[in-house]
Amino acid sequence: MSTDSPRDLKSLGFLTIGFFDEADPFGGHESTLQIIELGERLGFDSAWLRDRHLQHGISSPVAVLAAASQRTSRIELGTAVIPLGLENPFRLAEDLATVDVLSRGRLNPGVSVGVPTHFDDIKEHLYPDSWQSEDFTTERVDRLLHNLRGGDVSTFAGTEGIEAYSTRIQPHSPGLADRLWYGAAGLSSAAWAGERGLNLLSSSVVRAEEDDDFARIQRAQIDLFRDRHPLGQAARASQGLVVIPTDTATPEQAAKYRAFAERRFARTTAPQGPQRMLFAPDLVGSSAEIADTLQAHAGYQAVDEVVFALPFTLEHDDYVQILTDIAGILAPLLGWKAEK
Repeated sequence: MSTDSPRDLKSLGFLTIGFFDEADPFGGHESTLQIIELGERLGFDSAWLRDRHLQHGISSPVAVLAAASQRTSRIELGTAVIPLGLENPFRLAEDLATVDVLSRGRLNPGVSVGVPTHFDDIKEHLYPDSWQSEDFTTERVDRLLHNLRGGDVSTFAGTEGIEAYSTRIQPHSPGLADRLWYGAAGLSSAAWAGERGLNLLSSSVVRAEEDDDFARIQRAQIDLFRDRHPLGQAARASQGLVVIPTDTATPEQAAKYRAFAERRFARTTAPQGPQRMLFAPDLVGSSAEIADTLQAHAGYQAVDEVVFALPFTLEHDDYVQILTDIAGILAPLLGWKAEK
């Protein structure tokens, strides 16, 4: 695999977990909505929410994005990612289509599959009658795609009394299925996403299957995805790393950011656990330093879209500073221009 010169950055996005204090969940959710509004004012092309269950982070990103759709007008809104093992593709399709209609076609749903985290601890409440037979494979994505594309989900259509029934999910939002993204950690998942014609979300976590170098692994996955995709090199792939510029940070903020990255650095030095998950180092420093690092990164060189992840557990003012530096200093160094 060869590396090449990075492309100019065309789409600038950010991702947040939406951390909140259990004693004040409104405060954290309101902060997240304000951050999305700020992102739009700064010219970001997209804002994405992580999905966290039984944690102090956003558990219902689709609901939060419904609110965000009414407080913004231009920025695209995404999920990165919704684990489909906890979702019913029928009901999720209804929710996604509703938010896409409310946002006038700005929703970018990102999904993944697999057995839910701590499944043995939650299965009796999640699927009390069917946990032994639930299918947690990519079949769930196929069902969601079928529903978003307007495929039949009922054998009954017509009027019953004064109520009219449709055979497909309502509302139907044309084009939403084409904006479905898949979060892939391994080569087989990247290949599958390409074969299905999906978009690829490549994050700061990959599976070390044939290599122990994060950048080379990420690049190999993106290359394989495009090799299998009907659009080839035009297929959309986005890279997501934790990026923390310090250009306008106070000394106290900069020290906090570096301490955050140092606490997480050990997991980046070698694959972790039986699945050999490898984490990318957090990028902390001046925008010029981060730009140089990214432009030399094999994974970054393959994309022209990014979804930079905000570090969790920081304060609202920290996110304001980080996003302002990304949009105003870092992204222009990467060739990005805010939409006029």
